[in-house]
Amino acid sequence: MADTVTFLVDPLPTDASPQFLESSFREVEPGADALAVNDLAPHRGDGVFETLAIIDGHPQEVEPHLARLVNSARLCELPEPNLDQWRLIITRAAERVPAQGEFALKLALSRGIEPGPKPTGWVHVTPGVDFTAARRRGIRVITLDRGVAHGVGDRAPWLLLGAKTLSYAGNMAALREAKRRGADDAIYISSDGYVLEGPTSSVIVRMGDQFVTPPPAAGILHGTTQRSVFAHLEATGRTAEYRDLTVDDLRAADAAWLVSSVRMAAPIVELDGATLPLDAETTAALNAYLLSPRD
Repeated sequence: MADTVTFLVDPLPTDASPQFLESSFREVEPGADALAVNDLAPHRGDGVFETLAIIDGHPQEVEPHLARLVNSARLCELPEPNLDQWRLIITRAAERVPAQGEFALKLALSRGIEPGPKPTGWVHVTPGVDFTAARRRGIRVITLDRGVAHGVGDRAPWLLLGAKTLSYAGNMAALREAKRRGADDAIYISSDGYVLEGPTSSVIVRMGDQFVTPPPAAGILHGTTQRSVFAHLEATGRTAEYRDLTVDDLRAADAAWLVSSVRMAAPIVELDGATLPLDAETTAALNAYLLSPRD
């Protein structure tokens, strides 16, 4: 068993014979020389990725993540991923880490090496960060102008706002800005005043008995964790819906969360310096669900 596991992947076409699956990837030492400098992933950020949790040996929500990988590849005009290959790699990676504890698995598909290009890929598993405090006591969040209008994803699909691309420099800059301002995280706001998403998370608010999140058409990545939370809420008799939210809606919410695949549900207890209510009971229930085995 190892705490950190890395596989290099030779992405297969969708019609590849199953006999080639096991030989299409190999484990390497974490930190070993792996990517060529002319690979379009480090060279241009030209690729897509997914991050999922492994909890007590169980890879969480593999199929929703793979479905989004396919969609991201389509939006970026990358070859369609061979899902049997990626399922097998995820399984093998989960087998290599301890059967107890939380881990984060990142899988990436790059356009590959110039000239060509020929797609390349990798899977990297690391121990999960301890998010206990964030899940229980909450996080402080600031709003940041994303600099684009609400709905731009439909009007300008070439911006790839609905794809989970490797080009995450802007998102990391947003998190650094949040830290500089004394906060833990950020929420992007459109230039015309609508709530979008966090740099690495989805926004869910409770307004009375209703749970609301911005629609993907607003120009955001459709979160796998948000979708799972909504399915759980509806299965337990709650009302969950997609609709536009303004900053004033967010400030007036009865509770709000940033949800993501590894941190799970983090309640927002402070927004731009103002206190937001902490719904401890719902937060505990959401995280109990999100930390349970989910396929």
